[in-house]
Amino acid sequence: MNVRRFALVLNIWLWSAVLAVSTGTAATGHAVRRKPPSQSVATATQNLLAFPGAMGWAATTPGGRGGQIIKVTTLNADGPGSFLEAVSTKGARIVVFEVGGVIDLGHREIHVTESYLTVAGQTAPSPGVTFIRGGFQVGAHDVVVQNIRVRVGEAGSPKKSGWEQDGLSTEGSAHDVIFDHNSVTWATDENMSMSGKRFDGNDPEKWRADTSHRITFSNNIMAEGLAFATHGKIEHSKGTLIHDNATDLLMANNLYAHNYERNPLLKGGTRAVIINDLIYDPGQRAIHYNLMAEEWGDHPWQIGQLTVVGTVLREGESSVPHLAFLEIGGYGDLQYFGKDNIAVNQIGEPIPMYGRYTTSPAKIVLIKTPPLWPPYVKPMPASAVQQYVLHNAGARTWDRDYDDVRLIADVAEGRGYVVNSENDIHGYPVEKPTQRPFNPADWNLIDMTPKTPAALDSSSKARGT
Repeated sequence: MNVRRFALVLNIWLWSAVLAVSTGTAATGHAVRRKPPSQSVATATQNLLAFPGAMGWAATTPGGRGGQIIKVTTLNADGPGSFLEAVSTKGARIVVFEVGGVIDLGHREIHVTESYLTVAGQTAPSPGVTFIRGGFQVGAHDVVVQNIRVRVGEAGSPKKSGWEQDGLSTEGSAHDVIFDHNSVTWATDENMSMSGKRFDGNDPEKWRADTSHRITFSNNIMAEGLAFATHGKIEHSKGTLIHDNATDLLMANNLYAHNYERNPLLKGGTRAVIINDLIYDPGQRAIHYNLMAEEWGDHPWQIGQLTVVGTVLREGESSVPHLAFLEIGGYGDLQYFGKDNIAVNQIGEPIPMYGRYTTSPAKIVLIKTPPLWPPYVKPMPASAVQQYVLHNAGARTWDRDYDDVRLIADVAEGRGYVVNSENDIHGYPVEKPTQRPFNPADWNLIDMTPKTPAALDSSSKARGT
């Protein structure tokens, strides 16, 4: 990578950091950070951003800062030197990569249960690391995952066989988690989601504490959820599911493309903010809210809260007639604040901002001020979102792989459609394994940003980047 390109990539981080610092006293405030377990981390670092440009309630998580550096030295799914061994290690840790290529999870799911973790996919030699035939769930706290690709796929399973796999998600009472600059496609459940117990106990505050909270999804690609594949419910091309009672959630600067529904779906009682996302070619629904009484039983319904600012929806080849920017289903009400959002069809004509797929009294309650607002965020105008997101979203923007290049080109040109299998395109990626020693002197270990142009390897980047 030459110096000019390095400066451009680094500027992406630093530009966002300036915005974050300028808005660090947001209306909802920011909870006091816990001390990480490593005593080597100075108290002065507790309120540092996780990395330049980190946003939302999770922005100051330390991740694995100050912990041991663990090197991934094999592309094997498990065993010595594997990614699984690294993330399963106890204590604060920064996971770096001395290998690049494909990690075949072999029809398995990784569960991250140990807290204080940073996964630094940017450290891998080109072409970076891509996980296939599986995904992983984070059920811990204070976790940062950056610059990895997860391409789930059908994994050789028969249609409607029950292989229902998210790409990258949170579970249980996960909190203070950031997924940033990742690329997730071909999931057979959702590409990227937030879940938890939802109704543990009788107190709504307890429900929220035991469900994912203080989560940020930023600068990710979530695309091509598989429609008629292996999910037991048959059609299941879905972007993001935010489960009932998940709170303090931020989705910012992400690209959703070719997901039939859930771009995202917010279920009952959720409290979330969407800022500067680009949603392209949703099939039946873009953003939607649904409190399903059938799932709530005798629990008292909670009002959902949603803020959406500077977000863009563009219809595509898979979009059905009568699509709306935000729709409500089910039974419970949603408090909603929207500002500077754009929704257009394939030739740029405006489409409705609101719709419904229920005959119940449930309603979208329009309010004049945001019901919640995350710290360290300053929205850009909606008119700037498409260019920004297509340039900045996804894993290893300096070293994109073929599928990210293809997706971004299709969004820019108004092409592509919802797919049923990875084999509708070309099948799983095949990459030649690469190796390169990790040199800590090349990295700012406090936030895992590069010090030198040579730290960001792009020797295998796909054509078109």
